[in-house]
Amino acid sequence: MIATSNADSTVAEAPKPPKLDERWLSLSQYERDDPLLECLAFLTRHHGRPKSPEVLTAGLPMTGPRIGPDLFIRAAERVGLHARIVKRTLDELPDLILPAVLVMSDESAGVLVSRSNVGQLEVFWPTVGGVEPIGAEELAPNYSGFAILVRPVHDYHAPSASTVFEAVEGKDWFWKSIFLSRSIYFQVCLAAVVINLFALAVPIFSMALYDRIIPNGAYDTLWVLSSGVGIVLIFDFIIKTLRGYLIEVAGKRADVTLACRLFDQVLNIKMVARPPSAGGFAGTLREFETLREFFTSATLTTIIDLPFIFLFIAVIGFVSGPVALVLVAVIPLILGYGLLIQIPLNAIIRRHFQEGQDKHGILVETINGLETIKGVGADGRMRNLWEAYVGRSARSSEKARAMSMSAVNFAGFLQQAATVGVMIYGVHLVLTGQLTMGGLIACTTLSGRAIAPLGQFAQLLARLNQSLTSLKALNKLMDAPTERSPTQTFLHRPRLSGRITFDQVSFAYPERNNDALKDVRLTIKAGEKVAFIGKVGSGKSTIAKLILGLYEPTQGAVLADDTDLRQIDPVDLRRNIGYVAQDPFLFRGTVRDNISAAMPFADDSWVMHAAELAGVDEFVHQTSSGYDLSVGERGEGLSGGQRQLVTIARAILRDPPIFVFDEPTSAMDARSEDALVARLRPSIAGKTIILITHRGSLLSLVDRIVVLDGGRVVADGPRASVLDALAAGRISTAKHS
Repeated sequence: MIATSNADSTVAEAPKPPKLDERWLSLSQYERDDPLLECLAFLTRHHGRPKSPEVLTAGLPMTGPRIGPDLFIRAAERVGLHARIVKRTLDELPDLILPAVLVMSDESAGVLVSRSNVGQLEVFWPTVGGVEPIGAEELAPNYSGFAILVRPVHDYHAPSASTVFEAVEGKDWFWKSIFLSRSIYFQVCLAAVVINLFALAVPIFSMALYDRIIPNGAYDTLWVLSSGVGIVLIFDFIIKTLRGYLIEVAGKRADVTLACRLFDQVLNIKMVARPPSAGGFAGTLREFETLREFFTSATLTTIIDLPFIFLFIAVIGFVSGPVALVLVAVIPLILGYGLLIQIPLNAIIRRHFQEGQDKHGILVETINGLETIKGVGADGRMRNLWEAYVGRSARSSEKARAMSMSAVNFAGFLQQAATVGVMIYGVHLVLTGQLTMGGLIACTTLSGRAIAPLGQFAQLLARLNQSLTSLKALNKLMDAPTERSPTQTFLHRPRLSGRITFDQVSFAYPERNNDALKDVRLTIKAGEKVAFIGKVGSGKSTIAKLILGLYEPTQGAVLADDTDLRQIDPVDLRRNIGYVAQDPFLFRGTVRDNISAAMPFADDSWVMHAAELAGVDEFVHQTSSGYDLSVGERGEGLSGGQRQLVTIARAILRDPPIFVFDEPTSAMDARSEDALVARLRPSIAGKTIILITHRGSLLSLVDRIVVLDGGRVVADGPRASVLDALAAGRISTAKHS
């Protein structure tokens, strides 16, 4: 039988919260206190792509309560608008490019929409919330001279507008991002041409020295040529340094762009597409370092230098004729062996990659579960798994290194053999009068320079294969479905009333044969308070995840205010829901950071009010740090009940119209739970409550109970009726405590 308790008479009166309308007004004011953001929101409506300020700033790395021009541009690009900053007077802004954002001297902003026939400017002011006419003479003194031009990004190959990021999605996301630095790589190639031409200076100087200067004792010529070679060497040093700098600049640009793109994908990926292993997922992201290193290391310069092998062979042929045939015979042998070993080496690299993922996965799992491992004595099991993964990875790495080393040694052997062959054949030509001594020395020097890049050919191919393997893994991640597709246009729902409908909903988790929910049909009215109860695995938490839009039904639809959740922007949806998860997750930082995670610049009074309602203040006031109390990863340093209180405060802070509580008090004692119920009761009046619990005392917060069993609704009705039916055994489900 479900036991209930009435804690109202035993617990002190909770702090009186502000009225709902006043609270929401404060939050709206918080979001509107950003002129550039409001201007961008106005422009999205103007261009037929309405987005709320919350959607526009979702995921942006904000360092203050307002966005700056740089984040304005970034936010605009994410919703399919191209923006750029220009410095122009009001007269230099023609009607053709309007509307344009005007940055004012007092850090405010407005949108110049149009000019009227009488010389008036039509300007949208965020502080007014509408368009007002103003004279140019009146506006000019406060205008900073900087404007942001905004226009839609037109995609002529798709039926709907796209964002900048759409251009780099799919398998081309990496190469098109690299292509953004094409001008830098072009300069790197030009530098390579000059460097390889400069490499001819010393051999030519040697040939002139032995053939002209020494026989004739031409000291003047010696000093002239020496000066010229010295200048060449100085410029060679400068250009090599510049080439290295350019590669680093291109690498840094790609690093920032691609790393941000990858992280955006991680945050935006659908839960159904999330890899089952967090460690393996992190290992896949780590492979980005392999790609970055390939394009910022000496490997890239080796690739660029490879075509110049033919230049040096041509010069050798010009100087000594048939001596070049020695190199022509050796080069195919080096290339052939290097290509031949790639067949087994490529298979080993792929296996080593997967073994590295497994090893990283067990490492992350061990770190996250270290307390449990120690507590249950699972050290031996985890150590066996770790040593097995490390052993397999080490064996694969050893085989890969051995094969690569054999190719390097073979190339080194042929390089030395080619040098000896050039010298032997060259001596023959010298003795027969077909080649000078200076020519022989020049050819010997050039032969070493020609074959040098091939000495790293096998390693280059191995790194290339490793990079391509990493790219394939990242492509798989980038091809995963996302919650907010750039081509999808969501309905604008900044504020929901709280009505939720399950219309013949069935759902099964990925790689599960059985349905977690089966043909669920129910409606929760706005402001209604409903509890979902049932045995373990009956589908209660799945209900919460579907309401949050974390998963989509396999059949049927979940609606909010009669709108399918799949048509509502996930940011707008979750902005209207205060969620307390079954497993409270806290981030490393402070208690205040965790409460205000979704509103990092919220006023301290709001944070403290939410903390008081949840009961967080009771334990933070017992420490000298207060709300700056340090919290470790996953909430280390706090008890299970304290973590739940912090997550409840986090849900309360935004004062949403809907609350989803999934076992919110499972780690609390009865007294703390009763106190929480008493504090929450007045603050949740008029709000929609979805409560998932096994605790009878929380049921006093709801008016209606839905009983689930095997993913189906087996009972639904007023609280008292359902509790009586459960007590009498008239509902066929497992015992509920």
